[in-house]
Amino acid sequence: MFLGLEAIEEEGLKLYRKRATLSKNFEALEYARSLGIVVAVNIIADPDWDEQRFATIREWALSVPEVVHITVNTPYPGTETWTTESRMLTTRDYRLFDVQHAVLPTRLPLERFYQELVQTQQILNKKHLGFAALRDTFFIVARLLAQGQTNFLRMLWKFNKVYNPDRQLVDHRREVRYEMALPRPTAPGQLDRKSLYIHRPEPVHAAE
Repeated sequence: MFLGLEAIEEEGLKLYRKRATLSKNFEALEYARSLGIVVAVNIIADPDWDEQRFATIREWALSVPEVVHITVNTPYPGTETWTTESRMLTTRDYRLFDVQHAVLPTRLPLERFYQELVQTQQILNKKHLGFAALRDTFFIVARLLAQGQTNFLRMLWKFNKVYNPDRQLVDHRREVRYEMALPRPTAPGQLDRKSLYIHRPEPVHAAE
């Protein structure tokens, strides 16, 4: 089961507009464990993180049995942060809006941010990929290979090719072929959050 915790502190939950408390999130994890459900947890890395914040996440991720995945806080069109933070964007290159690149200003130098990000993501590699994963998923791999499907097996050892800080940094230097169009300017405090809905909620009428 995929569970978007997004943060392991109350401040982060408020930042990402999560309508759940930290205690409820951890309670959900415990309940899933009691049912024998394997959970993949997502945590959002904010560009404002420093080395200590990354270290805290790494320590927590190593202390829990779940798969922990890290994505980068990325404003997308149609979201509140796209409207409120789009003027702070360091790039509008469409290809970098993939939750693996920082498109907002980083507290750390960008190269250092990517180094910390990849080091943190490697927790997933150490805990759940490689020979240990092959041992635990032997029958899955054998069945897929019998069907001629090799993608899953090859994926187990491709972490360093997919997550590479030097490669991510070079991505920022590519020629921009398509730029994201900025939204109309919105004065602070004037954002109507209902306007962010694709399907706006219908008004509730009192029972007659």
